[in-house]
Amino acid sequence: MTSFAPDSIVLNRKLPLWYQVSQSLRASILGRAPQDPLRLPTEEQLAGHYGVSVLTMRQALKELEVEGLITRHRRRGTFIEPSARRGAPVRLLGSVDAIVAQQSGMTTELLDQGKAPVPGELAEFFPDMAEVATYHRLRSDETTGEPTNHARNYLRPELADRIDREDLIRWPMTKVLRDVLGVGISRITDTVEATLADPETARLLQVPLLSPILRYTGVIHGTDGQALDVAVIHYRGDRFSFTVTLDAH
Repeated sequence: MTSFAPDSIVLNRKLPLWYQVSQSLRASILGRAPQDPLRLPTEEQLAGHYGVSVLTMRQALKELEVEGLITRHRRRGTFIEPSARRGAPVRLLGSVDAIVAQQSGMTTELLDQGKAPVPGELAEFFPDMAEVATYHRLRSDETTGEPTNHARNYLRPELADRIDREDLIRWPMTKVLRDVLGVGISRITDTVEATLADPETARLLQVPLLSPILRYTGVIHGTDGQALDVAVIHYRGDRFSFTVTLDAH
């Protein structure tokens, strides 16, 4: 039986290895194509793929098992759970792959794309530009069809010229920039705040006007320090929570 092939990552030795592996594997699972196999490679094969110990790999798989993304069967192997719910709380621990996992695993509709003047509230991120490329996407639970969030990306035009529409439907922007275009990412700055649903958000997410939602702003910085992309995502407040874990060492 053919096994599912996860993406590769470069591990950051300052963060727990099991966490980075679990987030990378989670993103691969949630972003898989419908025809991809459901069976995962063995623990030993996955450990070799990621360059970690089998013990570290087991801890990563346990995290995904608790979340309900995989099931493990003695002697049969480990399998992706195709009916797993995709609205689990998001845990952020300073890993780019955590951001990719956060944005993966839902049915995505590209509502529109084009170019527009830099919004006033984002001018600080694009001080050298008058215009940016824009993408507006709606994400829905792939099982129920229920809308969960809508995202607007504001991107440097020279990068937008290299992006394929189909990649944006399958993958979050972070993954497209890093893994498809090969753009170097130095850091991502996240801001999460509570707000109320405006008319457009209420309509898209099918929630009452002025109901509580979460607004996430993520700024992707390149290796030269410039902002490459700013994502503004509105999440349904009844489907998402964010947990940030700080390492005291």
